[in-house]
Amino acid sequence: MSIKDVARAADVSVATVSNALNHPELLSADTHARVMRAVEKLGYVRSESARQLRAGHSRMLGLLVLDMRNPFFVGMAHGAEQAARADGLGVMLCDSSQELTAEEFYLGLFAEQRVRGALVTPTDSSTTSLSVLRRHGIPYVFLDRVASGDEACSVSVDDVTGGRLAVGHLLEQGHRDIAYVSGPMSLPQCLDRRTGALQACDDAGVDHDAVTVIETERLDVDAGRDAGSRLLGLNPRPTGVFCANDLIALGVLQTLVAARVAVPDDIALVGYDDIDFAAAAAVPLTSVRQPAAQMGATATELLVREIAGDEQHVHENVEFTPELVVRRSSLARR
Repeated sequence: MSIKDVARAADVSVATVSNALNHPELLSADTHARVMRAVEKLGYVRSESARQLRAGHSRMLGLLVLDMRNPFFVGMAHGAEQAARADGLGVMLCDSSQELTAEEFYLGLFAEQRVRGALVTPTDSSTTSLSVLRRHGIPYVFLDRVASGDEACSVSVDDVTGGRLAVGHLLEQGHRDIAYVSGPMSLPQCLDRRTGALQACDDAGVDHDAVTVIETERLDVDAGRDAGSRLLGLNPRPTGVFCANDLIALGVLQTLVAARVAVPDDIALVGYDDIDFAAAAAVPLTSVRQPAAQMGATATELLVREIAGDEQHVHENVEFTPELVVRRSSLARR
């Protein structure tokens, strides 16, 4: 079925059918209803590719995250999708898997698909891969990352405060040998969380040597298991551990349990993100909570406003404050 068939069935012009589908406010209620009855009767589905060719852009937003296996990014994607749908837009979700080559591929794909805008969590502090979006005039918003200067809008969490909360809690519990199990230090989030950890030491009058950094290549459970093995080989062995995210913390927890190290009695453990699995772990995990869905929705709202072409648009950096959620993994008599 074509738009001409619909026009013939409704006894209107092709332009009227187009208005009924795209600008119903231009038509009377009776005319719009007549056209839509013909659409339903004929089972007509408009060609998005044809509409995209005419308009020069699609009705899709691109969303590129670091790792869709991490429930934190699933939460962000859910919030972004809900906000986009409310504005009549869809979301094209892609996963860079923390790999620059994959990031470059998907950003190029966004340009090829003429997305209206993009939400991006970059793989590192460099933004050179975003040049393809700039060349094509595609607006973008940084998600879970602070924009530098006036490059773009951004939505993030105060990760320095998050690291400060986590290690401050361990210090309050009496720990003076603490390990920070970090992801790649090329990620600003990991660096900021370490900065916060050291600030917590300053607050407590404790030397920075109290914190030992164990860097991992990735931010997943396997990396946490490996870090747990390295942790057990340290001498002296830390009594408190802060992990850069909950997946790493869950991997560390698995290694400790397998080695018959009691959590929290022998080693206290704190994660980051507060994913659903944190509360359901064998030992409920203390974690720093980030409002993932709210971050995704807020970033989408900023992007939609920029797409609308407001001449007064000024790039905004929205920063949420994290919250420490204390559970059994960090509470013990010492």
